Amino acid sequence: MTPSSMGRRVKRLREAKGLTQRDLAGKAGVTQGLIHQLETGAIQDVRSQVVVKLAKALGVAVERLLG
Repeated sequence: MTPSSMGRRVKRLREAKGLTQRDLAGKAGVTQGLIHQLETGAIQDVRSQVVVKLAKALGVAVERLLG
């Protein structure tokens, strides 16, 4: 599957901050598997509370992840 726009943004921001998927998962309180699935396009829709957690962990506004 092709990664979603949000998945690509998460990966780009994560890598820019020097975080591994595991690091980001720990900061966001989600599983590393979820990060992997989001970044690779295995999942396209993510619950709003997860988006909020990811944005906070990455230090960006939710709108930046959503595009």
